[in-house]
Amino acid sequence: MRIDPQQDYFALFGLPRRFELDGAALESAFHNLQAEVHPDRHAHLPEAEQRRAMQWATWVNEAFRTLRKPLPRAIYLLELAGVDAGLETNTAMSPAFLMEQMEWREAVEEARAAGEADELEHLRQRLVHHGREMLAGLTEAFDRRGDLDAAAESVRRMMFIEKLQEEIDDALEALES
Repeated sequence: MRIDPQQDYFALFGLPRRFELDGAALESAFHNLQAEVHPDRHAHLPEAEQRRAMQWATWVNEAFRTLRKPLPRAIYLLELAGVDAGLETNTAMSPAFLMEQMEWREAVEEARAAGEADELEHLRQRLVHHGREMLAGLTEAFDRRGDLDAAAESVRRMMFIEKLQEEIDDALEALES
């Protein structure tokens, strides 16, 4: 097997270490590796080799889960660069961003309380658009400017946005039931 547990997830899949990546190439490399390390393929080998195949398969799956979604990929890139994004401790955000978050939350709560599914869906679509803009900013910070501090701040902001999207989805689900 060609797997080296010392390599990072990008090297594992033969991809450049960048925020922006080729999703089709990731998917293809994942399926090729998954076929190579799948435990069933090693069922005839001694127990130690079977365990190693299981560990490799688990590692390949974890690598894929990390790289396929933008937020975990960004966090992983920061970790590789030795940057602590301060996800647990650094909640300092610009006053403008915090005010914007309060306005979003109030709008979601008002729409939820009034039972306005259409308004919640409209807010969700606006938030999706906002999230895309933030992803573009992450690509710029990581891949074009190499500004890891800006990338770390964007990651913290993206976490707020994902949480708000979950709240909207929960509110829509509650209205449907």
